[in-house]
Amino acid sequence: MRASSHPEGDGGHMSTHIDTGCVVVGGGPAGLMLALALLRHGVEVAVVEKHADFLRDFRGDTIHPSTQELLADLGLLDDFLARPHDDMPRVSVSWQGAELVLADFTRLPTRRKTMTFMPQWDFLDLLADAAARHPGFVLLRETRIDGLVRDGGRVAGVTGTGPDGEVTIRARLVVDASGRDSDIRAAAGLQPQGVAASMDVLWFRLSKQPGDAYPFIQAGSGMIITIDRGDFFQIAHVIPAGTWNGADADVSAMKDRIARISPRMADAAAAVAADDVHLLRVRLERLRRWYVDGMLCIGDAAHAMSPAGGVGINLAIQDAVAAARILGPVLRAGSPTTADLRHVQRRRTPPTRVTQFVQRRLQGPLIAERAPDAPLPLPLRLLRDHPRLAHLTGRFVGLGARPERLDEAL
Repeated sequence: MRASSHPEGDGGHMSTHIDTGCVVVGGGPAGLMLALALLRHGVEVAVVEKHADFLRDFRGDTIHPSTQELLADLGLLDDFLARPHDDMPRVSVSWQGAELVLADFTRLPTRRKTMTFMPQWDFLDLLADAAARHPGFVLLRETRIDGLVRDGGRVAGVTGTGPDGEVTIRARLVVDASGRDSDIRAAAGLQPQGVAASMDVLWFRLSKQPGDAYPFIQAGSGMIITIDRGDFFQIAHVIPAGTWNGADADVSAMKDRIARISPRMADAAAAVAADDVHLLRVRLERLRRWYVDGMLCIGDAAHAMSPAGGVGINLAIQDAVAAARILGPVLRAGSPTTADLRHVQRRRTPPTRVTQFVQRRLQGPLIAERAPDAPLPLPLRLLRDHPRLAHLTGRFVGLGARPERLDEAL
């Protein structure tokens, strides 16, 4: 990797130029896992992250069994388990007071048969620290990418602005892992196609008193997911799409729904104000084509997922692993062709379609208003009457529709 910095004009600003094998835009789970996997192939990698650190609220914290299996393959599982975490071998739902197992991971063919909760910033620090032990890695923080470098008709790098001035990174491959609102995806002329989502998610904090505890998932007339952060609860509340504008009436309606779903949460929710609530507008969409010559999109940049099932991070990480396995040997020798990039998309499109199909089917039951004496929805009745089905849902959630391994033959 070659890097150089030069003064720009008389203002003291610097211009940074880097030449590398692959530049990854976005330091999230997919971007950093891709970097680690490519480094194992001997490919130099630069990751560009627009924030100064990974400390942000309201991110997914679920580390699936398949991801923990990848960490074991990378020699990082002991380091992962040494960090604060909580395990959940079975995911249950409290449906109007009735407890049901949604997904059981205890029979998976993995070393750890559990969903694990870890603040995403700790997980990202783990991946970034591991990547930094490779001499061919660089992580540029506080750097916002705003343009593409082109060499004829091929994407040959990115441009942006960092804390010290302009940044130009040339690479044999650009990977966009910057999420569903990607700017460089649009600059490359790639536009996602989507289906209308019927739900949005409200994120907020609830105060926690000694002895307070809530089920992980509570449902009935809507759904509440509760993550215990130690000093407070992080809440995700599913609502019908387009019904939240932050008005007093919206806040009042939210508190009424919470009281119906979880009466004992009502007192804590009473203190929540509109400014405390963060809205996630759910989008279910994917690119028709994930690549242009010299650039590939993965994760949410290629396929925005619903929070249903908590599988978006898992799917993005598996995109990264497949991309590294297919493109790593190519990048070590030269530049990938569009046929190489198409290979990645063809590998990962089937599990993306299956997952989004399941998520679309889940949207209705998650937001439907139901009377207290209404019967269980059919999927929950099946799980209640046939408990072994929870092992199948555990496999789908815990491993994904097409699990990927670092050294698997294609």
